[in-house]
Amino acid sequence: MLSAGGRLVEELEKDGSEHITKKIGSKTPSAFFHILPLRKLLMEKHVDVLHLRSRMPAWIGYLAWKSIPKRKRPVLVTTFHGFYSVNAYSAIMTKGEGVIAISRSIKEHIFNNYGRRKRVRLIFRGVDSKYFDPRRVSGARVKELEEKWQLDRNKKILMLPGRLTRLKGQEVFLNSLRYVKNRNYQAVLVGDTLGNPGYTEELNKLLSENNLQGKASLVGHCSDMPAAFMLADIVLSTSSLEPEAFGRTTVEAMAMGKPVIATAHGGSLETVVHGENGWLVKPSDAKDLGRAINKALAMEREELNLMGEKGKKRVTKRFTAQAMCEETEAFYFELLVATGNRTGNKRQWIE
Repeated sequence: MLSAGGRLVEELEKDGSEHITKKIGSKTPSAFFHILPLRKLLMEKHVDVLHLRSRMPAWIGYLAWKSIPKRKRPVLVTTFHGFYSVNAYSAIMTKGEGVIAISRSIKEHIFNNYGRRKRVRLIFRGVDSKYFDPRRVSGARVKELEEKWQLDRNKKILMLPGRLTRLKGQEVFLNSLRYVKNRNYQAVLVGDTLGNPGYTEELNKLLSENNLQGKASLVGHCSDMPAAFMLADIVLSTSSLEPEAFGRTTVEAMAMGKPVIATAHGGSLETVVHGENGWLVKPSDAKDLGRAINKALAMEREELNLMGEKGKKRVTKRFTAQAMCEETEAFYFELLVATGNRTGNKRQWIE
């Protein structure tokens, strides 16, 4: 793997992968100096598959790949991860000999905006079903967060996880609470409050204006989301300005056996079955969101748990990391066969 590095490098290397640290994702002219070293690396390692996952590194990787004689090129795979702005810069993510779309919505986006249909494979993103497993979360971990966030477990807990940004719609959620008749709840917004101070200030102002002190709070970043989800009765995803490409946080909550309320666009249309494992609401519509919250709060915990179990089964069947990896590897081999395995090697690829 080639990347700028990060907290998962140690785990990656422990599992037997090789990591090469290069800052090829910086959006500066100096990034293009990585093209020739990457070309050399691809040829020296006799790489079979080059998998590109974000736009700037994809440009570097694509230009390095194009500079290799055609008969010696690795198979080129790209993954289209989001509803990128439609322009020439984003079009690089459609240049793979095989393209992975992480949801049906993204697959349609690729076709509608770039006309690409051939070798576009739908492979849903997956969650780590071992990490997001209620049976693996100790009571002590849950209790620690309960006390830290000052939660009253006699009340139903509404949880909105995600970085604080207008794209995630936290202000829509806070405004929706004006329409909630059942007052036996506590709402927690989980996400870093330091990265977007202006928006954080706006949310705090909404808490005051809507008289939500003691009812809703911004609890900051959480490094133990499995334990956090164990505290929730209902988990929300309120992305408003643009849809979630897949909505992994929603699926993580489902894996933990929690019913979800999500906006009815993008990946949520494929993960949430309205009335079965959660509810779908109109994007940016605080009143509609409030109605869904009222329905959820009116249910007994046993009923909510049954909905959550249906969501958990749905994740196990369709949205696990293991399934994602197996389908991706199968796509690699399919493309190697289709292109004649130009490099003639076995199981050597770089991302």
